[in-house]
Amino acid sequence: MDLVRQFLDDSKEQPPAIAAAHKLLAEAYARRSDCDELLARHAKHWDLSRLALVDRNILRLAASELRIGQTPPKVVITEAIQLAREFSTSESPRFVNGVLDAVMREVQAALPQRTGPPQEPTEPPASPNPQSAQTGGRMPEIRNPQ
Repeated sequence: MDLVRQFLDDSKEQPPAIAAAHKLLAEAYARRSDCDELLARHAKHWDLSRLALVDRNILRLAASELRIGQTPPKVVITEAIQLAREFSTSESPRFVNGVLDAVMREVQAALPQRTGPPQEPTEPPASPNPQSAQTGGRMPEIRNPQ
């Protein structure tokens, strides 16, 4: 965990993006058993302990972010697919997409349903997270340091 924190701190991202990444990392780590249960229900025919560590941790981060609900689900899934493309095998992006799509549906089904017509906002919405102003609501892009 310390290596990941150091990696984030050494990135060239703006401080708000780094702080948001630290917050997401801490949340995913603290709730990893809950995320693992959620992921296990949707990783059909796969034991999570047998998944590649990179894939498992990409899925944990994304599942945690989906559960938090501050970032649009499609953004979370797209970012997870990008991480899988960059850091894992050629089969991983499709697997990550399939699992997270199912996780997203379960998480959204658990949310309270809105009744009535959509409400017009009375003031501009606040940024959903600190990195929004810097990265358009996305997590900072982390490149392989090779």
